[in-house]
Amino acid sequence: MPMDLLLARARGLWEDLAQAPVSFASSGSVNVVVSPRSELCPAGWVGVVALGGSAIVTAPSESAAVIVRDALGRLPAEAVVDSAAVRAVLPVARVLGPAALAYVSSGSFRPVGDGALMTVEQLSAAHPDVRALEQRAGREDAGEAALDEITSPAFVVREHGRVVAAAGYQAWRRGTAQIGVLTEPEARGRGLARATGSAVVAHALAAGLLPQWRARRLASRRVAGALGFEELGFQLSVELV
Repeated sequence: MPMDLLLARARGLWEDLAQAPVSFASSGSVNVVVSPRSELCPAGWVGVVALGGSAIVTAPSESAAVIVRDALGRLPAEAVVDSAAVRAVLPVARVLGPAALAYVSSGSFRPVGDGALMTVEQLSAAHPDVRALEQRAGREDAGEAALDEITSPAFVVREHGRVVAAAGYQAWRRGTAQIGVLTEPEARGRGLARATGSAVVAHALAAGLLPQWRARRLASRRVAGALGFEELGFQLSVELV
């Protein structure tokens, strides 16, 4: 898929999630809209998504939108997802992100080869071995992967009978597959995330879905890059004081 079509599909997804009429306009633009039901961020927060050089922003109320529109209008589009830059112009209580947004097409996907020295097994999304992995990984990492929300099977790697890595996806709007990958802390750095991630991306592409890899941590972003994902932008959520 050409990069402009990949970007168009990604933008269409986030425009839908804004839950209000808004679009990514010309390069450098930042469009702010009032949307109490926005899915760009937690309820009551300000949601910011920048893709391909322009950004859309949702605010929970008209009064918040006035403040946000004035403040973010002073920043270039690429800076509206920079938490430090946003804190400098807005009264911020809490921030989530920024998280990189990366996408891959079947033509650019680089799967792990069949010769990999590990077996990827397929389990049901609710399998207790996946829940046990989440408990060992800890609340923060498990929450980031959100394997408890996947609608696909779970693709896992076992060591000594125990699931040490798992991946799956949640079916989002616009035919998007939101990828989640989780590896036990003691098993990281050995290619397990890439192996399970490769399996779940192949499953999503075979179903005609657009894989989306959303990550804050550099290690996760590197795994996505190794699989052929292209970072097209970032997401940031802001709670105002």
